[in-house]
Amino acid sequence: MDYLYDYLLFLGQTVTVVVAVLLIISALASLGMKRQQQSITGHLEIRKLNDRLANLKDSLRQAVLPPGAFKKLHKQDQKKEKADQKQAEKSAKHPEGEAPAEVRPRTFVLHFDGDIQASKVDHLRTEVTAVLTLAEQTDEVVICLESPGGAVHGYGLAASQLDRIRQAGVPLVAAVDKVAASGGYLMAAVADRILAAPFAVIGSIGVLAQIPNVHRLLKKHDVDVELITAGKYKRTLTVLGENTDEGRQKFTEELEDIHELFQEFVGSRRPKLSMDEVATGEVWYGERALARNLIDELCTSDEYLARACGDRDVFEVRWVEHKKPIERLMAQAETSLERLVDRVTSIGHR
Repeated sequence: MDYLYDYLLFLGQTVTVVVAVLLIISALASLGMKRQQQSITGHLEIRKLNDRLANLKDSLRQAVLPPGAFKKLHKQDQKKEKADQKQAEKSAKHPEGEAPAEVRPRTFVLHFDGDIQASKVDHLRTEVTAVLTLAEQTDEVVICLESPGGAVHGYGLAASQLDRIRQAGVPLVAAVDKVAASGGYLMAAVADRILAAPFAVIGSIGVLAQIPNVHRLLKKHDVDVELITAGKYKRTLTVLGENTDEGRQKFTEELEDIHELFQEFVGSRRPKLSMDEVATGEVWYGERALARNLIDELCTSDEYLARACGDRDVFEVRWVEHKKPIERLMAQAETSLERLVDRVTSIGHR
């Protein structure tokens, strides 16, 4: 037992040192980035998915069809593409007083791959701002969303960014291929429609807080920790000090209040949900989520966007951040650390 205790103590100290070093380096990198806030730090990258789908189709036809048949179809496609382009130019330059020709509606595709802190929210807010400068009510926005949830304030802000799209009167579709749980579902609930793959993880309308406490270990080694606060509930629970029943009760009340806000937000946007049934912190897969009105359709993002390319112009919009090599390295380290913490939290939650 002594050996096991010494090993665990050494492991804890090692992890603490590694985390501290990463945090220090991250803080230094962040400081350097703040000094460059006034400069341009990225650019919008726009890709037309219709062209990508056409290229895939062309490559496959070239491989499987006889050369003559492929050339014939290729010429037909080129002719149709030129006709569509002329029609678009005519629509953009119609004579004064004449009604414009019909223009194909557009679909703007955004991506959000969420971590614990919802760190991509800055990219999302820029992408939403860019799309709203052009999008009309005949267009639509598709958010391809993947997230197991995380910090309340981060995902609250991310959901608010999506809410801007609805407030502008532009239809919003959320497409979930793997997971939209907790804060991820908070974001998805903003959409007019939620699509999910058959085995996507949906739900987890609940709040979780997990706080380690090493007070007894410190006390055993005669280490005192002084926690001085101004305000009765400035700190309810602590990692180093001794926690009280009153502090635990207050902390629980705060969690329950956040849970209530979570339910109110989701319920206001998806009124058909039975909150007593779904706000238990549980998750459901595909058909089960559909039966509980958590989603509106079983469909992958690939299927939906491929269909959209048939009668819409589909544009993928991404904000690409310019980073120096040291900043990219630190971002990778921070992401790895967050994933480690997320896995430990998930294990504890189970």
